[in-house]
Amino acid sequence: MNASHTGDRPVYVVDGSRTPFLRARGEPGPFTPVDLAVQCGRPLLARQPFAAEAFDSVILGCVNVIADEMNPARVAALRLGMGAAMPAFTVQINCGSGMQSIDSAFRTIEAGKADLILAGGAEALSHAPLVLSRKAAGWFGRFATAKTTMDRATAVGAFRPEMAKPVIGLERGLTDPITELNMGQTAEVIGHLFNISREEADAYALESHQRLAHAQAEGYLANEVEPAVTKDGRLLDHDDGVRPDSSMEKLAKLKPVFEKPYGKVTPGNSSQITDGASWVILASEEAVRKYKLKPLARIVDSEWSGLDPSIMGLGPTLCSTALMKRHELARENIDLWELNEAFAAQVLACLAAWDDADYCREVLGLEGPFGRIDRDKLNVDGGAISLGHPVGTSGNRIVLHLVNAMRRKKLKRGIATECIGGGLGGAMLLEVV
Repeated sequence: MNASHTGDRPVYVVDGSRTPFLRARGEPGPFTPVDLAVQCGRPLLARQPFAAEAFDSVILGCVNVIADEMNPARVAALRLGMGAAMPAFTVQINCGSGMQSIDSAFRTIEAGKADLILAGGAEALSHAPLVLSRKAAGWFGRFATAKTTMDRATAVGAFRPEMAKPVIGLERGLTDPITELNMGQTAEVIGHLFNISREEADAYALESHQRLAHAQAEGYLANEVEPAVTKDGRLLDHDDGVRPDSSMEKLAKLKPVFEKPYGKVTPGNSSQITDGASWVILASEEAVRKYKLKPLARIVDSEWSGLDPSIMGLGPTLCSTALMKRHELARENIDLWELNEAFAAQVLACLAAWDDADYCREVLGLEGPFGRIDRDKLNVDGGAISLGHPVGTSGNRIVLHLVNAMRRKKLKRGIATECIGGGLGGAMLLEVV
């Protein structure tokens, strides 16, 4: 996106909430994507000083839409009691879907076409389907269309036992069809390009868990996470992927999973397969006045960038830098960063790329190195390595958490950014009100 932000009509984040992020445990979790969206959406809407029908529209990011919830935005809006007349649509841009919902709402309100939009992300990766191989699907098609007994007998004779073995849909979904590299392999590529060691990646992962454990212990997430209740009455009130007892010794014992035996990306320094949902409420100045809302932050601008899918993890360097150049901001002007932790090697490669003079000059169009982001300003309460990465949700969560963290620390300006499977990056610039 090269169009400059006009700033004619301010757009505010006025509230938001999310579910606990729940680690997948080898079977479908207790909630579907819409279940999750409803769990954190109900208390969010219940505390607003306006009726649920007052929204102009609902936008929800979701990547792995399940068959029973086509257009989950609409299903969620109806279950949330927002009325049959409520427009609702689902967006999908892989890992950027939750941020795309905010961006779509932001641009709509900015253009004067709406005043109040509910924007979110929902993902239940534990519900990702098992799918048939192409060979098996072809066989079932031939068998279903066989018209005579002989045709059916011939089809039965062509069946092979391996056709009965399903393929994990998530595994195929996380593999780029152009480069034929899965997301972990792309992290290996950029980790190699910028000489990220296994020890550095493990140390970053350990820090992510320690920071999340500290945030939970201090109650920093209390105004963000809404407890979820299962059908059998279990209360789930915290992100359960955190491992506060992790150590460098334990992480060092884990074997690489994407490039055996010499790779550096392991289950311990990668984001977790997780279920979760997140919402934010965006409002115009008119809506703020009408309903006496309290703005938390103003969305200043956003940026989306594309790059070679094999190095997709570097996407944040492109979109964030372009965003800052447009607003004439330097690294020291950004008080806080949320950079989605798809992989430790990917985050560290971005930091190294920003500190590399040749990369900054040849790729980012800068005269010199952007410089390394201070780790005290980056993912201060942990990230997807300890929280998990429900892909359609993460972009929404990092915006919501950036707002809350900046307000807690009494800071002014922050950027939420992420790499996106397929060779994209997204970034959003926010200022505390």
